[in-house]
Amino acid sequence: MSEERIIRVGTRKSQLALIQTNNVIQMLRSLDPTLKFETLPMTTTGDRILDSALSKIGEKSLFTKELESALIKKQVDFVVHSLKDLPTTLPDGLVIGCVCKRDNPFDAIVLHPKHQGKTLQDLPAGSVIGTSSLRRAAQVQRIYPQYKIENIRGNLNTRFKKLSEENVYDAIILAVAGLERMGWHQCISQCGRLQVLTPDECMYAVSQGAMAVECRADDEATLQLLNRIHDHTSTIACTAERAYLRKLEGGCSVPVSVFTEISDNQMRIRGGVFSIDGSQVVQHTEVVNLLFPEVPIPSQNAFVGIHCQTPSKKNEYTSAWAAGERLADVMVKQGADVILAKAKATSKEEIIKEHELKMKKQEAASSLNIGGIN
Repeated sequence: MSEERIIRVGTRKSQLALIQTNNVIQMLRSLDPTLKFETLPMTTTGDRILDSALSKIGEKSLFTKELESALIKKQVDFVVHSLKDLPTTLPDGLVIGCVCKRDNPFDAIVLHPKHQGKTLQDLPAGSVIGTSSLRRAAQVQRIYPQYKIENIRGNLNTRFKKLSEENVYDAIILAVAGLERMGWHQCISQCGRLQVLTPDECMYAVSQGAMAVECRADDEATLQLLNRIHDHTSTIACTAERAYLRKLEGGCSVPVSVFTEISDNQMRIRGGVFSIDGSQVVQHTEVVNLLFPEVPIPSQNAFVGIHCQTPSKKNEYTSAWAAGERLADVMVKQGADVILAKAKATSKEEIIKEHELKMKKQEAASSLNIGGIN
């Protein structure tokens, strides 16, 4: 890259997204202080729709479509995402140029100040737990059926304000990585209001905790630059998780979870599919030696959208990708497809009902306006 070039970086406008983007820029600057960057914040569909649960919006690419459009039009050189927001199938011509070192992937309960010092299991029956995620809701409901789960939308700042000021929620569920990046984790923990959930309580979302940088597949200069901040272990884990999710045809409208561990070239990936109320569950674990793929190594250089820049590591990408697909196949045989079909049908019905309700409200408002004119 020439010193004169200004690298244009696309990002969402939220405080967390800007922090994540700045983290990526600082990683690159630490390797080459001469690099110059320009940040272009954008508003996405998911940022604009704040009155509905993500599962009820009924659209993919909620937090990525506008950013990817700018990338395709060459208005930006790369885009920084939370990898869990990126669909498993990317637009033609785009790839994930790198996955940065994964932060804590787990979820945490943040308690209302009035419950300081308690744990989730200490809350009284009927307590309201806020989350916009069907995955989190299903898993918590499965273990704690005595609690009520209510939708809560907005960025992290908005959710914290709702928790502390509206007195509606007894606790909310958030990703630990987001809390840490915002600099809030230690303070909340010291106040006795934070409880990190274990995998047995709540497995995390596919690729949760990982930042990804998306770019054009033919932009060799940017790919070479991003390769310098690529984390191999995180990439392999996320490759397996994304392959698992794509084979299940899951997304934010269905409760799909995962837990992955890698040690000494061995990967253990555990998947979970839940009914919306948490009453039904299918879980399975796959263990694989990453150095010895059980399927032929394919010719392509991208695995579920993640670009492999090192040919000597392609066997590990292949092993991870195949393990994720195998995990999904086994779970489908155990009935995961039936649970997912019901969850998708329920979400679709809720989308239709919500749309009809909005139309009725608009008609009622229109009638009132007409009456006022007369």
